[in-house]
Amino acid sequence: MTNDYALQLATSAKAASRDLLLVSGEAKSVWLTNVADALRSRCDEIVKANQLDLGRADEFQLSAAMVDRLTLTEDRIGSIARAVEEIRGLNDPVGEVIEGSVRPNGLHVSRVRVPLGVVFFIYESRPNVTIDAAALCVKSGNAVILRGGKEAAHTNQALHRLLVDCLEASGLPAGAVQFVDRPERELVGEFLKLNNLIDVSIPRGGRGLIERVSNDATMPVIRHFDGICHVYIDEFADLGKAEDIVINSKCHRPGVCNAAESLLVHSGVAANVVPSLAAKLLAAGVELRGCQKCCELVSEFVPATDEDYATEYLDLILSVRIVDSFDDAVGHIGRFGSGHTEAIVTDNVFSARRFTTLVDASAVVVNASTRFNDGGELGLGAEIGISTDKFHARGPCGLRELTSYKYIVEGTGQTR
Repeated sequence: MTNDYALQLATSAKAASRDLLLVSGEAKSVWLTNVADALRSRCDEIVKANQLDLGRADEFQLSAAMVDRLTLTEDRIGSIARAVEEIRGLNDPVGEVIEGSVRPNGLHVSRVRVPLGVVFFIYESRPNVTIDAAALCVKSGNAVILRGGKEAAHTNQALHRLLVDCLEASGLPAGAVQFVDRPERELVGEFLKLNNLIDVSIPRGGRGLIERVSNDATMPVIRHFDGICHVYIDEFADLGKAEDIVINSKCHRPGVCNAAESLLVHSGVAANVVPSLAAKLLAAGVELRGCQKCCELVSEFVPATDEDYATEYLDLILSVRIVDSFDDAVGHIGRFGSGHTEAIVTDNVFSARRFTTLVDASAVVVNASTRFNDGGELGLGAEIGISTDKFHARGPCGLRELTSYKYIVEGTGQTR
């Protein structure tokens, strides 16, 4: 029974993915325009559905950060609509000629972008991602099967109705955006078996979800593992600038993956910056967990353990360590970082270049907040996730990351 349901959705998505190959960029833009308009005009409907989910937050034991990710307001829905319009304005990657050449025998060889096909997208408690994922997948010529978390079930269903209504009104295949409206956990496993129909799986959520999908999938997986992001205040940093960057990185939205979870401070400037920065963080409600040197400088620090430095809190908690050198900072990041986002604050060009060279992450940031590792902020429009893998995509996954390529070879009768 369960397998029949998964098979039905995947078969419909596969058929739609073939139909999308013949859909023009203009037609996809019309659909995106309709989606943005519908988000604004149906805002009350979406908020009402969202309130049903928020009313069950205690039942699902959602933290404050998770409730924040779940919440949709008129302003947030407006932001989602603007993200859709930004995606509409981006170049359609399908059919883009990456490179081309003419061989000595006269063959014309081109490498051309093509859709991946069918994307199985599994995500938790971020209903705005429902729209982002659908918009990116359809714009890049892919069909998508959406499996959201049970804590956002009502919101996701309302958003899916909107998306399908707009697909039908725009003349696009309704099966291009499928939604798994059944809660059984074993369903995910059934979809992950269907590698003949689903071309790639993308899990976006906690480590447990990502490990399960990575272990069980029979098709390629684009993974988004922990966001253990660091800010390193170098000995050559502008300390005022450093404080602003740390506060923004940690406090702007602590429940998102590109929020800073750990702060490293060079011992040469620690006495000048740690007490004042700690006061601002504490005033913002941040719990501070630090090394012995931090505890000696500021009494409010709780002693930190290695487990603290290896934890993605997704909350107003920050681990802090005072390091004796640049190399100690890089070594700490190499040990505890997750390859997501790492930032340095420094006015020394040599330090900045060494940091960007030595630190291995999907985004390395100089003199700016970790919060900028985001598809919209980096000019990709929305993103379907931030990959911490190195194949096939890394960092924010936008339109191009949802394509592959094929070689097109055109001849005039050549034989080998």
